[in-house]
Amino acid sequence: MTTQAPPAPAAPPEPGLTPHEVIARAEALAATLVERQAETEQRGYYAPDTHEAFARAGLYRILVPRRYGGYAFGPETFMKVSMALARGCPSTGWMYLFGAAHALAAATLFDEDTQAELFAGGDFICPATVAPTGTARPDSDGDGWIIDGTWNYCSGAPYATHVIGHTLIPQGEGQPPAPLLFIAPRTQFQRLDDWGSQLGLRGSGSHSIRLTGARIPARHTLTGHLSQITLTDATPGRTLHGPEYGGGPLSFMLLELGVLAVGMAQGALDAYEELMRTRTTAFLPIVPRTQDPDFQFRYGEATGQIAAAEAAVLHATTQWRQLCEQPPAAFTREAELRLAAISREAVRLAWRAVEQQLFPTAGSSAVRAGERIERVWRDMSMLHSHAGNGIFLATLANRELAQAHFTPTP
Repeated sequence: MTTQAPPAPAAPPEPGLTPHEVIARAEALAATLVERQAETEQRGYYAPDTHEAFARAGLYRILVPRRYGGYAFGPETFMKVSMALARGCPSTGWMYLFGAAHALAAATLFDEDTQAELFAGGDFICPATVAPTGTARPDSDGDGWIIDGTWNYCSGAPYATHVIGHTLIPQGEGQPPAPLLFIAPRTQFQRLDDWGSQLGLRGSGSHSIRLTGARIPARHTLTGHLSQITLTDATPGRTLHGPEYGGGPLSFMLLELGVLAVGMAQGALDAYEELMRTRTTAFLPIVPRTQDPDFQFRYGEATGQIAAAEAAVLHATTQWRQLCEQPPAAFTREAELRLAAISREAVRLAWRAVEQQLFPTAGSSAVRAGERIERVWRDMSMLHSHAGNGIFLATLANRELAQAHFTPTP
């Protein structure tokens, strides 16, 4: 009797591509996004040719495991790429990040056969929403679910290959319903044309997605909620791909907010520097802004705050990876919440630089509708309405962190 050998891993399109090269590609692409921000907002998402350029550059494969044709470049590379894109265009960076990031969750949580299905296309773009909605009933064959409903704020929806959503399923009598995480392919959902009129991030492709009678096999579902999954035991991804596919989804999702805030603030600082170089003071003595002590102070203050925010969130990302390299038990709820708190402080620093230093002193003509600093101010204001930042990190995370720290481990 012979045993069939496992299939050979799929090679990525450019086997020799390095993290340094993919970051440089992202930075070069980001420079082209600055002048396209208005059209991106008007369309509601970044252009098809931008999407194709991202695909050619390998950006949608950064977190896809190598056995499925990805690059598996790890969290630090992904965060630096996302930060660069947000610097060029906040909406584009937001849409890219929240579309491409969930390759990590899928490769961490699902079993080998399911992952082979999910990553069969190589590029993986999968928005995720955390609010349970819709309905789910058992499929007639008992091996899956029929899911109906509409899930809002699916950032990355225009080019999505999959979507991750949550719904509630009944439990035993007298028991509250339990969350069910599911992942659906493009063929099972419809994108609604309902994005673009918000205060900010108008080009982030955060459309709603609707499922109507979608048949989701049981292997594409997990009982539980993405933000509450405990990973102190080995995950399928850790076994299949290595330690970086064994980290906590909650902390990684919340670190993403800090990364985006820093990228946006860097873009505002770029615009402010241009104003410093091209404009003069409004009051006597009339001198170039670069020579005025007050403008020098504002620029220096904002630079320090943004640099500190960048250092904090990128080092927290390194800490996330280092936790993965320890035994699974190291990734406790307390460890996740501590990393999330660092991201919260990075958001606060980046926002303080824009809201207190750059926006008020740029000049009224520089904050007219469509100007770069005005757009960053709107987009960062919109970031504050994100439930992860405005609700969870603002209040709940503090209490949970203290509870996790002071509650004895059983």
